Amino acid sequence: MLAVTNKTIKPSFVFTPDVRVRSQVGFEPERRGSHPYLGVDFRTLHSRAESAGTIPARRIRRLFSFQRHLLSSRLLRGAPHLNPLHILDEDYCGQAKCMLEKVGSWNFDIFLFDRLTNGNSLVFLTFNLLNQYGLIELFQLDMVKLRRFLVLVQEDYHNQNPYHNAVHAADVTQAMHCYLREPKLAQSLTSFDILLGLLAAATHDLDHPGVNQPFLIKTNHYLAALYRNTSVLENHHWRSAVGLLRETELFSNLPAEDSLSIERQLGSLILATDISRQNEYLSRFRTHLDENDLCLGNASHRHFVLQMALKCADICNPCRPWELSKQWSEKVTDEFFHQGDIEKKYKLEISPLCDSEANTIASVQIGFMTYVVEPLFAEWARFSDTRLSQTMLGHLGLNKASWSAMEPEASGSSEEGESEPGRATDEPSSRVLSQGSQES
Repeated sequence: MLAVTNKTIKPSFVFTPDVRVRSQVGFEPERRGSHPYLGVDFRTLHSRAESAGTIPARRIRRLFSFQRHLLSSRLLRGAPHLNPLHILDEDYCGQAKCMLEKVGSWNFDIFLFDRLTNGNSLVFLTFNLLNQYGLIELFQLDMVKLRRFLVLVQEDYHNQNPYHNAVHAADVTQAMHCYLREPKLAQSLTSFDILLGLLAAATHDLDHPGVNQPFLIKTNHYLAALYRNTSVLENHHWRSAVGLLRETELFSNLPAEDSLSIERQLGSLILATDISRQNEYLSRFRTHLDENDLCLGNASHRHFVLQMALKCADICNPCRPWELSKQWSEKVTDEFFHQGDIEKKYKLEISPLCDSEANTIASVQIGFMTYVVEPLFAEWARFSDTRLSQTMLGHLGLNKASWSAMEPEASGSSEEGESEPGRATDEPSSRVLSQGSQES
Protein backbone atom coordinates (compact mmCIF):
# COMPACT_ATOMS: atom_id res chain seq x y z
CA MET A 1 0.00 0.00 0.00
CA LEU A 2 1.18 3.51 -0.75
CA ALA A 3 1.74 5.73 2.25
CA VAL A 4 0.57 9.31 2.53
CA THR A 5 2.34 11.64 4.92
CA ASN A 6 0.77 14.74 6.39
CA LYS A 7 3.29 17.01 4.74
CA THR A 8 5.34 16.68 1.60
CA ILE A 9 8.78 18.17 2.10
CA LYS A 10 11.48 19.33 -0.25
CA PRO A 11 15.06 20.50 0.00
CA SER A 12 15.15 24.29 0.05
CA PHE A 13 16.84 24.83 -3.27
CA VAL A 14 15.50 25.73 -6.68
CA PHE A 15 17.06 24.84 -10.02
CA THR A 16 18.41 27.63 -12.17
CA PRO A 17 20.03 26.88 -15.55
CA ASP A 18 23.39 28.36 -14.48
CA VAL A 19 23.66 26.41 -11.22
CA ARG A 20 22.67 22.76 -11.38
CA VAL A 21 22.63 21.95 -7.69
CA ARG A 22 22.18 24.04 -4.57
CA SER A 23 23.23 22.83 -1.15
CA GLN A 24 20.48 21.55 1.08
CA VAL A 25 20.08 24.09 3.86
CA GLY A 26 17.08 22.44 5.50
CA PHE A 27 13.54 21.42 4.75
CA GLU A 28 10.18 23.10 4.63
CA PRO A 29 6.69 22.15 3.39
CA GLU A 30 6.34 22.06 -0.37
CA ARG A 31 4.62 25.03 -1.97
CA ARG A 32 2.44 25.07 -5.03
CA GLY A 33 2.86 27.11 -8.18
CA SER A 34 6.63 27.20 -8.80
CA HIS A 35 8.06 26.29 -12.18
CA PRO A 36 11.11 23.99 -12.25
CA TYR A 37 13.16 25.71 -14.94
CA LEU A 38 12.34 29.41 -14.72
CA GLY A 39 14.65 30.18 -11.83
CA VAL A 40 11.93 31.76 -9.68
CA ASP A 41 11.71 30.73 -6.05
CA PHE A 42 8.31 31.93 -4.86
CA ARG A 43 9.30 31.38 -1.24
CA THR A 44 11.97 34.09 -1.38
CA LEU A 45 10.89 36.23 -4.33
CA HIS A 46 8.96 38.81 -2.33
CA SER A 47 11.72 39.33 0.21
CA ARG A 48 14.24 39.72 -2.61
CA ALA A 49 11.98 42.21 -4.33
CA GLU A 50 11.63 44.25 -1.16
CA SER A 51 15.36 44.36 -0.59
CA ALA A 52 16.07 45.23 -4.22
CA GLY A 53 13.21 47.70 -4.43
CA THR A 54 11.82 46.22 -7.64
CA ILE A 55 11.15 43.00 -9.52
CA PRO A 56 12.87 42.53 -12.89
CA ALA A 57 10.39 42.85 -15.75
CA ARG A 58 11.35 39.47 -17.17
CA ARG A 59 10.18 37.81 -13.93
CA ILE A 60 6.82 39.50 -13.69
CA ARG A 61 5.28 37.20 -16.30
CA ARG A 62 6.38 34.21 -14.24
CA LEU A 63 4.29 35.31 -11.27
CA PHE A 64 0.92 35.02 -12.91
CA SER A 65 0.25 31.34 -12.20
CA PHE A 66 1.16 31.63 -8.52
CA GLN A 67 -0.78 34.89 -8.18
CA ARG A 68 -3.85 33.20 -9.64
CA HIS A 69 -3.54 30.57 -6.93
CA LEU A 70 -3.27 33.22 -4.24
CA LEU A 71 -6.18 35.12 -5.73
CA SER A 72 -8.46 32.10 -5.78
CA SER A 73 -7.37 31.17 -2.25
CA ARG A 74 -8.21 34.64 -0.96
CA LEU A 75 -11.52 34.55 -2.80
CA LEU A 76 -12.54 31.20 -1.40
CA ARG A 77 -11.46 32.11 2.11
CA GLY A 78 -13.85 35.04 2.07
CA ALA A 79 -11.72 37.97 0.91
CA PRO A 80 -13.63 40.27 -1.49
CA HIS A 81 -12.99 40.09 -5.22
CA LEU A 82 -14.63 41.77 -8.15
CA ASN A 83 -14.89 38.77 -10.47
CA PRO A 84 -15.73 35.63 -8.46
CA LEU A 85 -15.95 32.29 -10.22
CA HIS A 86 -19.57 31.16 -10.09
CA ILE A 87 -20.53 27.52 -10.00
CA LEU A 88 -23.56 27.03 -7.83
CA ASP A 89 -25.71 29.77 -9.36
CA GLU A 90 -25.18 28.37 -12.90
CA ASP A 91 -23.99 31.75 -14.10
CA TYR A 92 -22.74 30.48 -17.44
CA CYS A 93 -24.28 30.60 -20.87
CA GLY A 94 -26.98 28.28 -22.18
CA GLN A 95 -24.68 26.93 -24.88
CA ALA A 96 -22.37 25.43 -22.28
CA LYS A 97 -25.33 23.83 -20.51
CA CYS A 98 -26.49 22.38 -23.82
CA MET A 99 -23.05 20.90 -24.40
CA LEU A 100 -23.12 19.23 -20.98
CA GLU A 101 -26.24 17.37 -22.06
CA LYS A 102 -23.96 15.53 -24.52
CA VAL A 103 -20.97 15.19 -22.20
CA GLY A 104 -20.92 11.42 -22.88
CA SER A 105 -20.33 11.88 -26.62
CA TRP A 106 -16.91 10.89 -27.92
CA ASN A 107 -17.06 13.90 -30.26
CA PHE A 108 -17.34 16.30 -27.30
CA ASP A 109 -15.36 19.45 -28.19
CA ILE A 110 -13.53 20.38 -24.99
CA PHE A 111 -11.93 23.41 -26.66
CA LEU A 112 -15.32 24.91 -27.48
CA PHE A 113 -16.61 24.06 -24.02
CA ASP A 114 -13.62 25.78 -22.44
CA ARG A 115 -14.32 28.93 -24.42
CA LEU A 116 -18.01 28.86 -23.51
CA THR A 117 -17.14 28.57 -19.81
CA ASN A 118 -14.56 31.34 -20.01
CA GLY A 119 -11.64 29.00 -19.33
CA ASN A 120 -13.35 27.09 -16.53
CA SER A 121 -14.00 23.81 -18.34
CA LEU A 122 -12.40 21.61 -15.67
CA VAL A 123 -14.47 23.11 -12.85
CA PHE A 124 -17.81 23.00 -14.66
CA LEU A 125 -17.34 19.60 -16.25
CA THR A 126 -16.11 17.84 -13.11
CA PHE A 127 -18.82 19.41 -10.96
CA ASN A 128 -21.47 18.37 -13.50
CA LEU A 129 -20.24 14.77 -13.63
CA LEU A 130 -20.04 14.42 -9.85
CA ASN A 131 -23.61 15.69 -9.68
CA GLN A 132 -24.77 13.56 -12.60
CA TYR A 133 -23.54 10.38 -10.91
CA GLY A 134 -25.21 11.45 -7.67
CA LEU A 135 -21.88 11.46 -5.85
CA ILE A 136 -22.33 14.87 -4.21
CA GLU A 137 -25.45 13.70 -2.44
CA LEU A 138 -24.27 10.14 -1.82
CA PHE A 139 -20.99 11.18 -0.16
CA GLN A 140 -22.63 14.23 1.42
CA LEU A 141 -20.01 16.57 -0.04
CA ASP A 142 -20.20 20.14 1.23
CA MET A 143 -20.91 22.36 -1.79
CA VAL A 144 -18.66 25.19 -0.62
CA LYS A 145 -15.76 22.82 0.02
CA LEU A 146 -16.31 21.12 -3.32
CA ARG A 147 -16.34 24.48 -5.06
CA ARG A 148 -13.12 25.49 -3.36
CA PHE A 149 -11.44 22.18 -4.19
CA LEU A 150 -12.35 22.33 -7.90
CA VAL A 151 -11.24 25.94 -8.25
CA LEU A 152 -7.90 25.22 -6.59
CA VAL A 153 -7.39 22.15 -8.79
CA GLN A 154 -8.00 24.22 -11.90
CA GLU A 155 -5.76 27.02 -10.64
CA ASP A 156 -2.91 24.61 -9.92
CA TYR A 157 -2.65 23.66 -13.58
CA HIS A 158 -0.29 25.90 -15.54
CA ASN A 159 -2.27 27.40 -18.38
CA GLN A 160 0.93 28.64 -20.02
CA ASN A 161 1.69 24.98 -20.80
CA PRO A 162 0.54 24.33 -24.37
CA TYR A 163 -0.60 20.80 -23.49
CA HIS A 164 -0.44 19.93 -19.78
CA ASN A 165 -3.02 22.40 -18.58
CA ALA A 166 -6.53 22.42 -17.14
CA VAL A 167 -8.12 21.85 -20.55
CA HIS A 168 -6.18 18.60 -20.92
CA ALA A 169 -7.35 17.56 -17.46
CA ALA A 170 -10.95 18.36 -18.44
CA ASP A 171 -10.55 16.35 -21.65
CA VAL A 172 -9.20 13.34 -19.74
CA THR A 173 -12.07 13.62 -17.25
CA GLN A 174 -14.61 13.65 -20.09
CA ALA A 175 -12.95 10.60 -21.68
CA MET A 176 -12.97 8.83 -18.31
CA HIS A 177 -16.70 9.48 -18.10
CA CYS A 178 -17.15 7.83 -21.52
CA TYR A 179 -15.28 4.74 -20.32
CA LEU A 180 -17.18 4.58 -17.03
CA ARG A 181 -20.39 4.32 -19.08
CA GLU A 182 -19.18 1.29 -21.03
CA PRO A 183 -21.39 -1.75 -20.24
CA LYS A 184 -18.77 -3.84 -18.43
CA LEU A 185 -17.80 -0.97 -16.16
CA ALA A 186 -21.25 0.53 -15.69
CA GLN A 187 -22.57 -2.82 -14.47
CA SER A 188 -19.70 -3.44 -12.05
CA LEU A 189 -18.22 -0.24 -10.68
CA THR A 190 -19.30 1.06 -7.31
CA SER A 191 -19.99 4.73 -6.56
CA PHE A 192 -16.68 4.77 -4.70
CA ASP A 193 -14.90 3.53 -7.87
CA ILE A 194 -16.56 6.22 -9.97
CA LEU A 195 -15.64 8.94 -7.50
CA LEU A 196 -12.01 7.80 -7.56
CA GLY A 197 -11.97 7.60 -11.34
CA LEU A 198 -13.27 11.13 -11.84
CA LEU A 199 -11.04 12.66 -9.16
CA ALA A 200 -7.97 10.89 -10.55
CA ALA A 201 -8.75 12.11 -14.07
CA ALA A 202 -9.22 15.70 -12.92
CA THR A 203 -6.00 15.77 -10.86
CA HIS A 204 -3.74 13.36 -12.75
CA ASP A 205 -1.40 16.11 -14.06
CA LEU A 206 -1.82 18.62 -11.24
CA ASP A 207 0.89 21.30 -11.16
CA HIS A 208 2.62 19.81 -14.23
CA PRO A 209 5.70 21.94 -14.99
CA GLY A 210 5.58 21.48 -18.78
CA VAL A 211 8.77 19.41 -18.91
CA ASN A 212 9.25 15.68 -18.55
CA GLN A 213 10.87 13.43 -15.96
CA PRO A 214 14.26 13.06 -17.71
CA PHE A 215 14.54 16.86 -17.76
CA LEU A 216 13.91 17.07 -14.02
CA ILE A 217 16.44 14.32 -13.36
CA LYS A 218 19.26 15.73 -15.47
CA THR A 219 18.80 19.21 -13.99
CA ASN A 220 18.84 17.82 -10.44
CA HIS A 221 15.46 19.31 -9.69
CA TYR A 222 14.25 18.93 -6.11
CA LEU A 223 11.28 16.78 -7.21
CA ALA A 224 13.64 14.26 -8.78
CA ALA A 225 15.59 14.09 -5.54
CA LEU A 226 12.43 13.93 -3.43
CA TYR A 227 11.00 10.97 -5.33
CA ARG A 228 14.34 9.32 -6.09
CA ASN A 229 14.00 9.62 -9.86
CA THR A 230 10.97 7.30 -9.84
CA SER A 231 7.60 8.39 -11.27
CA VAL A 232 8.67 11.90 -10.31
CA LEU A 233 5.83 13.82 -11.94
CA GLU A 234 3.13 11.32 -11.06
CA ASN A 235 4.16 11.32 -7.40
CA HIS A 236 4.06 15.10 -7.43
CA HIS A 237 0.61 15.18 -9.08
CA TRP A 238 -0.72 12.75 -6.49
CA ARG A 239 0.77 14.52 -3.47
CA SER A 240 -0.49 17.84 -4.82
CA ALA A 241 -3.99 16.39 -5.11
CA VAL A 242 -3.82 15.02 -1.57
CA GLY A 243 -2.68 18.44 -0.38
CA LEU A 244 -5.76 20.07 -1.88
CA LEU A 245 -8.09 17.43 -0.47
CA ARG A 246 -6.71 18.08 3.00
CA GLU A 247 -6.58 21.83 2.61
CA THR A 248 -10.23 22.00 1.57
CA GLU A 249 -11.29 19.19 3.95
CA LEU A 250 -13.49 17.86 1.18
CA PHE A 251 -13.87 14.46 2.86
CA SER A 252 -13.84 15.65 6.46
CA ASN A 253 -17.33 14.18 6.93
CA LEU A 254 -16.07 10.68 6.13
CA PRO A 255 -14.41 8.35 8.64
CA ALA A 256 -10.65 8.88 8.75
CA GLU A 257 -10.03 5.37 7.37
CA ASP A 258 -12.21 6.06 4.32
CA SER A 259 -10.49 9.39 3.68
CA LEU A 260 -7.06 7.77 3.81
CA SER A 261 -8.26 4.98 1.54
CA ILE A 262 -9.35 7.56 -1.02
CA GLU A 263 -5.92 9.21 -0.86
CA ARG A 264 -4.06 5.91 -1.27
CA GLN A 265 -6.18 4.64 -4.14
CA LEU A 266 -6.08 8.03 -5.83
CA GLY A 267 -2.29 7.72 -5.75
CA SER A 268 -2.42 4.22 -7.22
CA LEU A 269 -4.49 5.49 -10.15
CA ILE A 270 -2.37 8.57 -10.85
CA LEU A 271 0.89 6.61 -10.60
CA ALA A 272 -0.43 4.25 -13.27
CA THR A 273 -0.26 7.10 -15.80
CA ASP A 274 3.55 6.98 -15.74
CA ILE A 275 4.12 6.14 -19.40
CA SER A 276 7.59 4.78 -18.66
CA ARG A 277 5.76 1.85 -17.03
CA GLN A 278 3.48 1.40 -20.03
CA ASN A 279 4.77 -2.03 -20.98
CA GLU A 280 4.41 -3.27 -17.40
CA TYR A 281 0.72 -2.41 -17.22
CA LEU A 282 0.02 -3.47 -20.79
CA SER A 283 1.63 -6.87 -20.27
CA ARG A 284 -0.41 -7.46 -17.14
CA PHE A 285 -3.61 -6.39 -18.92
CA ARG A 286 -2.85 -8.66 -21.87
CA THR A 287 -2.22 -11.62 -19.57
CA HIS A 288 -5.57 -11.11 -17.84
CA LEU A 289 -7.33 -10.99 -21.19
CA ASP A 290 -5.51 -14.05 -22.52
CA GLU A 291 -6.43 -16.04 -19.43
CA ASN A 292 -9.91 -14.51 -19.24
CA ASP A 293 -9.60 -14.16 -15.48
CA LEU A 294 -10.66 -10.56 -14.90
CA CYS A 295 -13.44 -10.64 -12.31
CA LEU A 296 -15.02 -7.23 -11.84
CA GLY A 297 -16.71 -8.46 -8.70
CA ASN A 298 -13.21 -8.39 -7.20
CA ALA A 299 -12.25 -4.94 -5.85
CA SER A 300 -8.60 -5.27 -6.85
CA HIS A 301 -9.55 -6.25 -10.41
CA ARG A 302 -11.95 -3.30 -10.65
CA HIS A 303 -9.18 -1.01 -9.48
CA PHE A 304 -6.81 -2.39 -12.11
CA VAL A 305 -9.41 -1.80 -14.83
CA LEU A 306 -9.80 1.77 -13.54
CA GLN A 307 -6.03 2.17 -13.89
CA MET A 308 -6.21 0.99 -17.50
CA ALA A 309 -9.19 3.24 -18.18
CA LEU A 310 -7.30 6.25 -16.86
CA LYS A 311 -4.26 5.32 -18.94
CA CYS A 312 -6.48 5.19 -22.02
CA ALA A 313 -8.16 8.49 -21.17
CA ASP A 314 -4.76 10.11 -20.64
CA ILE A 315 -3.47 9.34 -24.14
CA CYS A 316 -6.73 9.12 -26.09
CA ASN A 317 -6.08 12.23 -28.19
CA PRO A 318 -5.04 10.23 -31.30
CA CYS A 319 -8.38 8.39 -31.02
CA ARG A 320 -10.48 11.55 -31.19
CA PRO A 321 -11.96 12.94 -34.42
CA TRP A 322 -9.30 14.55 -36.60
CA GLU A 323 -10.35 18.14 -35.88
CA LEU A 324 -9.77 17.59 -32.15
CA SER A 325 -6.86 15.18 -32.42
CA LYS A 326 -4.88 17.53 -34.66
CA GLN A 327 -5.16 20.37 -32.16
CA TRP A 328 -3.89 18.17 -29.34
CA SER A 329 -1.03 16.89 -31.50
CA GLU A 330 0.08 20.43 -32.25
CA LYS A 331 -0.11 21.42 -28.60
CA VAL A 332 1.87 18.48 -27.23
CA THR A 333 4.54 18.84 -29.91
CA ASP A 334 4.76 22.55 -29.14
CA GLU A 335 5.45 21.62 -25.52
CA PHE A 336 8.07 19.07 -26.57
CA PHE A 337 9.85 21.60 -28.77
CA HIS A 338 9.69 24.26 -26.07
CA GLN A 339 11.55 21.91 -23.73
CA GLY A 340 14.07 21.25 -26.50
CA ASP A 341 14.62 24.98 -26.96
CA ILE A 342 15.35 25.34 -23.24
CA GLU A 343 17.79 22.43 -23.40
CA LYS A 344 19.55 24.00 -26.38
CA LYS A 345 19.73 27.39 -24.68
CA TYR A 346 21.42 26.00 -21.59
CA LYS A 347 23.62 23.46 -23.37
CA LEU A 348 21.77 20.42 -22.02
CA GLU A 349 21.37 17.15 -23.87
CA ILE A 350 18.25 17.49 -26.04
CA SER A 351 15.60 14.96 -25.06
CA PRO A 352 14.19 12.56 -27.68
CA LEU A 353 11.39 14.08 -29.78
CA CYS A 354 12.14 17.57 -28.42
CA ASP A 355 14.44 18.79 -31.19
CA SER A 356 12.35 20.88 -33.59
CA GLU A 357 15.09 20.64 -36.20
CA ALA A 358 15.14 16.83 -36.21
CA ASN A 359 11.43 16.10 -35.71
CA THR A 360 8.08 17.16 -37.10
CA ILE A 361 4.61 16.99 -35.64
CA ALA A 362 3.82 14.16 -38.05
CA SER A 363 6.88 12.06 -37.18
CA VAL A 364 6.32 12.48 -33.44
CA GLN A 365 2.67 11.52 -33.70
CA ILE A 366 3.22 8.53 -36.00
CA GLY A 367 5.77 7.08 -33.58
CA PHE A 368 3.56 7.71 -30.57
CA MET A 369 0.52 6.15 -32.24
CA THR A 370 2.43 3.13 -33.48
CA TYR A 371 4.35 2.16 -30.37
CA VAL A 372 2.20 3.46 -27.50
CA VAL A 373 -1.40 4.17 -28.46
CA GLU A 374 -2.23 1.32 -30.84
CA PRO A 375 -1.07 -1.51 -28.53
CA LEU A 376 -2.99 -0.07 -25.57
CA PHE A 377 -6.26 0.55 -27.36
CA ALA A 378 -6.12 -2.79 -29.16
CA GLU A 379 -6.14 -4.50 -25.76
CA TRP A 380 -8.82 -2.16 -24.43
CA ALA A 381 -10.99 -3.15 -27.41
CA ARG A 382 -10.45 -6.80 -26.49
CA PHE A 383 -11.65 -6.02 -22.98
CA SER A 384 -14.55 -3.78 -24.01
CA ASP A 385 -15.60 -4.68 -27.53
CA THR A 386 -18.15 -1.93 -27.99
CA ARG A 387 -19.12 0.67 -30.53
CA LEU A 388 -16.99 3.23 -28.69
CA SER A 389 -13.89 1.03 -28.89
CA GLN A 390 -14.38 0.51 -32.62
CA THR A 391 -14.94 4.24 -33.09
CA MET A 392 -11.70 5.03 -31.29
CA LEU A 393 -9.71 2.52 -33.33
CA GLY A 394 -11.29 3.89 -36.50
CA HIS A 395 -10.27 7.45 -35.68
CA LEU A 396 -6.80 6.23 -34.71
CA GLY A 397 -6.31 4.60 -38.09
CA LEU A 398 -7.58 7.61 -40.03
CA ASN A 399 -5.51 10.07 -37.99
CA LYS A 400 -2.36 8.02 -38.44
CA ALA A 401 -2.98 7.90 -42.18
CA SER A 402 -3.47 11.68 -42.22
CA TRP A 403 -0.15 12.28 -40.47
CA SER A 404 1.57 9.72 -42.68
CA ALA A 405 0.38 11.59 -45.75
CA MET A 406 2.17 14.67 -44.40
CA GLU A 407 5.33 12.68 -43.69
CA PRO A 408 6.20 10.43 -46.70
CA GLU A 409 9.50 9.25 -45.20
CA ALA A 410 7.83 8.26 -41.93
CA SER A 411 5.18 6.41 -43.86
CA GLY A 412 7.81 4.45 -45.75
CA SER A 413 9.75 3.53 -42.64
CA SER A 414 6.50 2.46 -40.96
CA GLU A 415 5.81 0.00 -43.77
CA GLU A 416 9.31 -1.43 -43.43
CA GLY A 417 8.73 -1.82 -39.70
CA GLU A 418 5.63 -3.91 -40.33
CA SER A 419 7.67 -6.48 -42.24
CA GLU A 420 10.03 -6.93 -39.26
CA PRO A 421 7.91 -6.15 -36.23
CA GLY A 422 10.21 -7.66 -33.64
CA ARG A 423 13.26 -5.63 -34.58
CA ALA A 424 11.37 -2.47 -35.46
CA THR A 425 9.44 -2.18 -32.24
CA ASP A 426 12.22 -2.28 -29.65
CA GLU A 427 14.25 0.83 -30.41
CA PRO A 428 11.45 3.27 -31.35
CA SER A 429 9.33 2.06 -28.46
CA SER A 430 12.06 2.73 -25.92
CA ARG A 431 12.72 6.07 -27.57
CA VAL A 432 9.10 7.13 -27.21
CA LEU A 433 8.80 5.78 -23.66
CA SER A 434 12.01 7.55 -22.67
CA GLN A 435 9.98 10.71 -22.75
CA GLY A 436 8.71 9.67 -19.34
CA SER A 437 5.28 11.12 -18.72
CA GLN A 438 5.52 14.13 -21.00
CA GLU A 439 2.78 13.22 -23.45
CA SER A 440 0.66 11.66 -20.75
